[in-house]
Parts: sequence; structure tokens; C-alpha cells
Amino acid sequence: MPRRSRPTACPCGTGAAYADCCGPLHAGTAKAATAEALMRSRYSAFAVGDEAHLLRTWHPSTRPDRIGLAADDRRWTGLAILETTGGSPLHTSGTVRFRASYTDPEGPGSQTENSAFARIGPDWFYVDAVDPA
Repeated sequence: MPRRSRPTACPCGTGAAYADCCGPLHAGTAKAATAEALMRSRYSAFAVGDEAHLLRTWHPSTRPDRIGLAADDRRWTGLAILETTGGSPLHTSGTVRFRASYTDPEGPGSQTENSAFARIGPDWFYVDAVDPA
């Protein structure tokens, strides 16, 4: 799938420029220091159509063969981080609960998820959605 055009402002909602925020993570020239940073980069990858980043940052034990963004006509319009636990450079795991807003042919909507992350060496990976505690 061809990637969507790169935005000026980062889709992840930090207020930073894409080139200074999630862009380097997508390009592979920087690594996420925290689970939240990886979550933000993954949201931005959905927003810009970067399936390679999504697969590269998915934990090997749960990673699918493909995601299929080409067939997805959903446009991501906003990210709110609701809660984080662990996920810092001092941890090997963490969770990030978020709400992602979107529009699709049926209209606007949102998805709320509590995502689990694990660190292997210096790299954070998305593991799976977990039930909120």
C-alpha cells in the first residue's frame, strides 16, 4: 500500500512536528524510549498508512503476517492517552490505555483500548490489547 502523505504536525497529538516526533521512529532512525512513545508512533503509523512500522513494532509472539491497511478506509483524527502504567526505561513491560478517534464511511467514531507493551533489550513492542483492570 502506498503510504499517505506525511503531515506537518504529528498525528499523535503531542503538538510537535511529524519530522521531530514520530517521523524518525517510522523511518527507523530513532527508537521509542517508552511504551507511550511507541503507542503514539503506532497511532501515527495508522494515520499515515505505515504498515511496515506497525509490523516492525509488533511483538514477535503476537505479530500477524499482515495488517491490511490498504483495505481500510478509516481516517484517524485524534489520539488521547488516558492512562499509562510502567512502560518507562526502568521497566520491561507497561500498558497504555488510549482513545483513538476516526471517521469512516459510516461517520465519526472512536476506539478505546488498553494495550500491553514489552521491552526486549532497548526496543519496545506492542503485545496485544488487554482487559482493563
